[in-house]
Amino acid sequence: MQIISQLLSYAFRPFFLLGALGAIMVMTLWSLALLGYGPVTTLPMPIFWHAHEMLFGFVMAVVAGFVLTAVAVWTGRTRLYGAPLGWLIVTWFAGRVVMIASAALPGLFVAIVDMLFPALLVFFFAREVIGGGSRRNYIVVGMVAAIGILNAVYHVGATGWLADLDRTALLLMIHVVLLLISAIAGRIVPSFTANWLRGQGLLQAEHEAPRSTNGVEVATLFMTLLTGCLATFVPASAATGFAALLTAALHALRLSRWRGLATRSEPLLFILHVAYFWLPVGYLLMAWSVLGTSYPPVVALHALTMGAIGMTILAMITRVSLGHTGRPLHAARLVVVAYVLMTLTVIVRLVGPYLGRYYMQSIETATLGWMFAFGLFIWVYWPILTRPGSDED
Repeated sequence: MQIISQLLSYAFRPFFLLGALGAIMVMTLWSLALLGYGPVTTLPMPIFWHAHEMLFGFVMAVVAGFVLTAVAVWTGRTRLYGAPLGWLIVTWFAGRVVMIASAALPGLFVAIVDMLFPALLVFFFAREVIGGGSRRNYIVVGMVAAIGILNAVYHVGATGWLADLDRTALLLMIHVVLLLISAIAGRIVPSFTANWLRGQGLLQAEHEAPRSTNGVEVATLFMTLLTGCLATFVPASAATGFAALLTAALHALRLSRWRGLATRSEPLLFILHVAYFWLPVGYLLMAWSVLGTSYPPVVALHALTMGAIGMTILAMITRVSLGHTGRPLHAARLVVVAYVLMTLTVIVRLVGPYLGRYYMQSIETATLGWMFAFGLFIWVYWPILTRPGSDED
């Protein structure tokens, strides 16, 4: 009972663990499906299930934990905890169950049950932001609401009401998450880095601090949004390739101004810069795959999904969990191993097309690396997330 009480005290506690467990579960079932085993093989489009559960199961769990914890800081209002948080967790579990069993259930029933979690999340989050008058974060509410709407669009397509909408929703979801990461990273990475550099006595003058300017910020977010739309609706167009090139350049410029290399001695901070690095790499590979090369677009997309999204999530949940439980902001050795493993995992996945007959083995290796990285997170952070922190009762 004490564990349950602790898990229900803050949203990040259960949802960071559920996200990590979901990341492992989805990859396990997907790996079995590739070998012809398991419940996913009974689904009409197993690849869509895989993408949906990574995005609307794994990613959304972490988003829920992050925004429902952060909103109390943003607004000064009471955090979500106790029974309301418990019901939100129940709806997340219900969605995962019906999605696995969707081949045997009516499509409308699956859609309704799976929509409970995003709908309740948007309600709780929007209530706090609007009630607290935090206008600056209305855009974050809009992004979270867009995620919920895209889940509904996915089910409209999956039930056969409007063909191909499920694929469109999945692609758009990837780019909404990338936009969300870009927006939040622009706030926290320069700030965290500046604070750490000051603490280490590495800032001799304020002009040496990580920099952000409105022009670069707006241009980067706009191009991230535009490239996402183009990649979804006209993926093979030259316009998509050139937009991706410009987006890669803007993200690289943005990152270059944050003094990431100066944080190499602090893995918990340096990994945020490494994770962001996959954004310019991913968009560059996207451009490369579109503008007349043989590099597979789906593999280029993995630089953005496994790299930018996956590594940002691992970086954030390891840091936020320590900060909100009052523990020192230093990465444990096994967490550093997880960071290295995730980095190697993404690299293996991206070089796979050049490995010839070993391509499938590269996918299997990347899958195992992903599972072990999040397994290490659970191993290290289970006691942290299920016990009181040093600043809690």
